[in-house]
Amino acid sequence: MQANESWIETNRQRMRFLHAGSGPPLLLLGGLLGGSLCWRHNIRALAAGYNVYAVDLPGLGLSRDIGIDCSMSQQVQHLVGFATQMGWKEFSVVGSSFGGAIAMLLAGQNFGGASRVRSLLLSSPVNPWSDFGRRRIRHLSSRLGGCLLRAVLPISHPVHGIALRRMYGDPMRVSQDAIKGYRAIILRPGRARNILTALRKWQQDVNSLEPIIPQLDIPVLLIWGTHDRAVDPRSATILKERLPQADLKLIPGAGHLPFEEAPEEFNQLSLEFLAKVHPRW
Repeated sequence: MQANESWIETNRQRMRFLHAGSGPPLLLLGGLLGGSLCWRHNIRALAAGYNVYAVDLPGLGLSRDIGIDCSMSQQVQHLVGFATQMGWKEFSVVGSSFGGAIAMLLAGQNFGGASRVRSLLLSSPVNPWSDFGRRRIRHLSSRLGGCLLRAVLPISHPVHGIALRRMYGDPMRVSQDAIKGYRAIILRPGRARNILTALRKWQQDVNSLEPIIPQLDIPVLLIWGTHDRAVDPRSATILKERLPQADLKLIPGAGHLPFEEAPEEFNQLSLEFLAKVHPRW
């Protein structure tokens, strides 16, 4: 099934998205350096029963925006506008890493009286109980770290393959097409500047999640690779305990991107969960 590319304007920013399928709306949110590219092995499977929208958030993915606020909290506002323009009364969200944290913040939003998020499927979501990468984010958020990122990112071509392989449990599963796809995102004009706006509000946004999470009384499926080096797998158990209706599935041997590394297993788990959430649709 072919996904169609479209653009929409929300809060004075243009947002790119891929659309495929029909049925209950399903919003897909990738990681900070991923966007819609993350879901290239999943859209077709999910679109067999759902109205799938894989977005490139403003300033990220293949977005053309430069110098805008790309923080989690600001992206939530763009997504509220997106869902409102789409006319969705209810929808489910699939989110990975950075996108998983945004998904939880979005589920806590009040759309004119109530949340419209019916369920969450979260793959290794950024959360308050993982310390992985916190020191690195704090360093890059500093003035010196920001200068370093702006200087290095545009010439980071040689290390893209190394960095992506660290995101996989089995580095041999990384394809050249994957490296090429992520490289196109990383090397977009102004990308370092945009990433810095997200990093500088990172801890503030993550901290704001802690009181929201226990209030998300909706079905949630957490999926984690046991060899995740980006978001601590040990935080999965804590997150599951804090969420009122959460289930946790581990994919043995997978890293931070199980939807890429083990797409068949990820798709099966996702479809089984969504079938329970939408039994009458």
